[in-house]
Amino acid sequence: MKKLSKLISFAAAAVMTAASMPAVMPVADAADTTFPYVVEGENLEGATLWTSIYETQLPGYSGEGFTYLSGGDLTTTVTVPEDGMYSIVVKGAQILNEEGRFQTITVNGSEYSKTVPYTKEWTDFDFGMVRLNKGENTISFINKYGYMAIDYVTISEAEFPDLSIADTTPIDPKASPEAKSLMKYLGSVYGKNILSGQQEIYGGGHSVETTIRYDATADKCVDSDGVEYEIDRDSLDTDKDGNKFYWHCTGADGQVYTYNTQNRNYGYNDYGYEVRYLKETTGVAPAIRGFDFGSYCPCYAWDDGVAQRMIDWGKDGGICTASWHINVPTNKADYTMGEPLDFAKTTYSEKTDFVTANCMVEGTYEYEYFQLCIDNLAAELKKVEAAGVPIIFRPLHEAEGNGPEDGKGAWFWWAKEGAEVYKQLWAFLQDELMNKRDIHNLIWEQNLYTWGNTSVNWYSGDDKVDIVGYDKYNTQYHRHDGNASGVPNEDAEAGIFYQLYDMIDGKKMIAMAENDSIPSLTNMLVEHAYWLYFCPWYDSEQAHFVTGKEYQNVDTLTELYQSEFNISLDELPADLYGNGSSASTTSTATTTKTPTSTTTTVVSSDIVYGDADGSNDISVSDIVIVLQYSANKEKYPLDPDALTACDVNLDKVVDSKDAALIQQADAGLITLPYTK
Repeated sequence: MKKLSKLISFAAAAVMTAASMPAVMPVADAADTTFPYVVEGENLEGATLWTSIYETQLPGYSGEGFTYLSGGDLTTTVTVPEDGMYSIVVKGAQILNEEGRFQTITVNGSEYSKTVPYTKEWTDFDFGMVRLNKGENTISFINKYGYMAIDYVTISEAEFPDLSIADTTPIDPKASPEAKSLMKYLGSVYGKNILSGQQEIYGGGHSVETTIRYDATADKCVDSDGVEYEIDRDSLDTDKDGNKFYWHCTGADGQVYTYNTQNRNYGYNDYGYEVRYLKETTGVAPAIRGFDFGSYCPCYAWDDGVAQRMIDWGKDGGICTASWHINVPTNKADYTMGEPLDFAKTTYSEKTDFVTANCMVEGTYEYEYFQLCIDNLAAELKKVEAAGVPIIFRPLHEAEGNGPEDGKGAWFWWAKEGAEVYKQLWAFLQDELMNKRDIHNLIWEQNLYTWGNTSVNWYSGDDKVDIVGYDKYNTQYHRHDGNASGVPNEDAEAGIFYQLYDMIDGKKMIAMAENDSIPSLTNMLVEHAYWLYFCPWYDSEQAHFVTGKEYQNVDTLTELYQSEFNISLDELPADLYGNGSSASTTSTATTTKTPTSTTTTVVSSDIVYGDADGSNDISVSDIVIVLQYSANKEKYPLDPDALTACDVNLDKVVDSKDAALIQQADAGLITLPYTK
């Protein structure tokens, strides 16, 4: 039933998309560019011919000389037959700044940047993969920072590396069976599908007030309708006036309510708000749920029940990931160790006199404080481990920030003293949890936020990281989709994905650990951006990352969740934590589908099924052609050969169902023809 509903949803979305598409031109306005395409620097539009940079000679250039990016933009155009990924490599030199110099290119107006190192030798500068759209594309080197010598530029069709080489053995040699099993499952879907995720709010968010009050005379908790609630007798306390009350009571449905000392009533935090919205909107729940251990800060530690929520989610068949927004005193003098401190006098930002390096120096204030932090964290982790639930653990996150020039982290205290101290702290935390507190249900994910040219300085190493993560926050800035309005930015960020792959030599799985707008299904498939999972941040008063139209397009959100590419909660294998291998996974998203035939079906080996444009291959252009035909057969007719090739489910009708199957085949999920 799930499969059928997905296909119907996908087909319906495809028809609506096709109806709004412009006509497919049988021939491009300009001849398609032959790749690899090489253009001499001096032949770029806007270029001038240089043979030396003032007194500096740069021998060994090709052609008549080179050009120097010191004035206006330098431009070239290429024409491609369909949307796809291409790599841009510059044979260049940079002799102005020995520490490196930022350089920027634009592709159809969208910017891509990298730091070019100092060199007097002609060197290949790889600007990574970029997406070119069907038809003519404009590529420019802009004088934003400039002063780069360009001998020639090579634009090639992208070559996608092998994702299956990623390591699926946890770095913890004593990893729990559940952690090992989860890692193997993650490896089995990586590069084939994407796991859907969603971060829940933490720290008392999404609060809901009730009419429940504690009746001291009757010694019971009761609401305005007279409904009685079970009291947690272990949570007895007294207020400042000496009045008795209980911190917690529980309803018949299992909902736990917490006492509000200001209003003297009970309420709860709706931690399931985002997941419930997604299920109501898309029909399915995410496979991964994000949690946070931030409420266990020594300054104001309180139990928000996160360990039990993680246990419940894991026991219901879901995957848990968790961050750790741990605060420190803004001014150390304000805090007496082990005593409560006003939340307003704490911070997780870099604006504190707390010395990060001292966390690892016994006898210091910071060491004692950080030990309290780890003790509180470990107590919760042990609860989850005892229940047999592993965690994709993402502590000390976003350390690199936006890669500030001073080499210090941007906004969190754990990174404010630079990469070396941060890496020492990462290793110290691992040792404390794995070796000194004997916790082994963790899969260690490191995400540094920007993952740019300086990220390698912050990466803790293959022996200390299981998964690398990227945080995509670009709906309102750093856009690459060419649309500066407030609409969702559904970029797949393939360039960053493969930049990460290169940095770690493909040895680790790569996830979109946090994001605002979710990349669209089409963008991810066209760009081969096979993130392990995505996980939008929660809704707040400041930004509605999940429900806000400025962040998520409901139609594309639903299309992705209902697609075969996406894995939702109901598609995770029943033995997710008890298998230890992916061989018997029951996930419908990872099952290899093979076509079946009946006595009335004839499959011809001479037909390239799905080939609508006669190219003897299938691609996005074939999907578009079939969508247009199904939407308007008179306007977008198909010749008899194309009709035969595009009837990929052999039902003697070419419609949006065939387009959906061609898209799945193009993604490598099925083979054609595909019949039931």
